[in-house]
Amino acid sequence: MRPVWRGAISFGLVTIAVRMFGSTEEHDFRFHQVHPEDGGRIRYKRVCEICGNEIEYRDIAKGYELEDGRVVILTDEDFDKLPVSTDKSIQVLEFVPTQEVDPIFFQKTYYLEPDKTAGRPYVLLRQALEDTDRHAVVKITVRQRESLAILRARDDVLVLHTIFWPDEIRKPDFGFLDQDLEVRPQELKMATSLIDNMAGSFKPEQFTDEYRDAMAELVAAKADGAELPERPEEEDQGDVIDLMTALERSVEQTRAKTATPEPAKKKSTSKSKSGKRTA
Repeated sequence: MRPVWRGAISFGLVTIAVRMFGSTEEHDFRFHQVHPEDGGRIRYKRVCEICGNEIEYRDIAKGYELEDGRVVILTDEDFDKLPVSTDKSIQVLEFVPTQEVDPIFFQKTYYLEPDKTAGRPYVLLRQALEDTDRHAVVKITVRQRESLAILRARDDVLVLHTIFWPDEIRKPDFGFLDQDLEVRPQELKMATSLIDNMAGSFKPEQFTDEYRDAMAELVAAKADGAELPERPEEEDQGDVIDLMTALERSVEQTRAKTATPEPAKKKSTSKSKSGKRTA
């Protein structure tokens, strides 16, 4: 992996030199825009709307249009002169209880790796966050944009989540919020039973991307000139039923599934490595 940022975590008089890496990658299909008659790629050109010339990417600057129509042009040199102190430093602002951080603020996630000489303070901060059950609220500038972020311990590494600023979170403005909607006690009891029957532990590895698998099958079939897969027919759900009946039937179905015994699994004789935490 290639680091996307280099700098240091700064809290109090302690500094921890780190490198930041993207923590996720998408495994989706990447399609090109093509001419269907011959498969040729459709290309886009960067053309100036005033002079009509094609402009190289290296010669493009950033422009901000004012309300009066004037355009303020900013270059990389301008951005380098910005009076900010978070372009090379992750500044810790405060430490907050983990349960107070609403996931709606999370934007993008990164791993932080310590430099060779910063291992001990890195592990110290990670362990302290775990022991106190707190997250660090920090500021960082990435790609010419200062972001608020959350720093937390996950397994053996520190993870940084850039988060949205409060004024970037939209307020839900839906008509039903003004309605006086009541839930009957028996409906709530059935819904609770349904949730209990479907309860489990979060193990994301047990789920699969069925859309991606179907897309891979479609692409392979098209490439080989084979018969294309067809979408299975949806099961008839029967007549429209009221909420209570739907809940009762759902509870019965889930209860039947949980009552079906699973085949016994062979005990594993392999030993796990000690000293490692699991996600």
